[in-house]
Amino acid sequence: MPEVDLVFPRVYVEFTDPAATDDGDADHSGQVFRCDLTWLTSNFTCIFGQGCPGIYASAPDVGCCTLGAHFADKDDERRVTANVKELDADLWQFHPGRRVQKADWVDTDDEGARKTRTIEVDGQQACVFHNRPGFAAGAGCALHALALKQGKHPLETKPDVCWQLPIRRTYREVERPDGTAYTEVSIGEYDRRGWGAGGHDLDWYCSGNTEAHIGVEPVYVSNAAELVELMGQAAYDELVRHCEAHLRSRSALAIHPADPR
Repeated sequence: MPEVDLVFPRVYVEFTDPAATDDGDADHSGQVFRCDLTWLTSNFTCIFGQGCPGIYASAPDVGCCTLGAHFADKDDERRVTANVKELDADLWQFHPGRRVQKADWVDTDDEGARKTRTIEVDGQQACVFHNRPGFAAGAGCALHALALKQGKHPLETKPDVCWQLPIRRTYREVERPDGTAYTEVSIGEYDRRGWGAGGHDLDWYCSGNTEAHIGVEPVYVSNAAELVELMGQAAYDELVRHCEAHLRSRSALAIHPADPR
């Protein structure tokens, strides 16, 4: 079955951030989560190295790592920088063989935003941290390999966008008719549209493709660590309750169309 349409019926749940009520945290006051239950209870799983053809047909071995990773903010870049210092040639195929400099792995795009460098190998463009097939430590992200070697979760070593994809967190300020307002935090599917206008030009994309909806656990379980990092533990626990209730009662309309029927 081909990739499903971008627009289809979805079920959402909204709830107040428990952190605002549990500990009176001012940073979370007036914050409401809006979560896509259709996506979070779907069978999606990353199939990198297990049949993923890559987002561009010209680079089938590099998954979605062809463009490099844009840093979310300075803290994101600082955290990645600390982990890059831990890499050696055994884990990173393109290690410069000397003390690593920022210029070895940091670049800017046409608009001046900072990101990881990309390099071309055998005609395939990809992030400089992407080890290619045949490398002794295995293909894939060197920073991911570092996390596994150190007994960490990869979200601790990789750029934010890399471990979040294809979950998307967005913020929106909402004003009620009575003049009060709140911050809406959406947790949902990072589909093609999340990449901007260029997302529609990708040759293949995973989140809505039946080939990637083969997970043995739903997204809210398989990506629990990422969701806790994005939401906080209390909000994630609340999300789990809603996801479990949804799975018990969902109708055909609430099933992600890329899931097996």
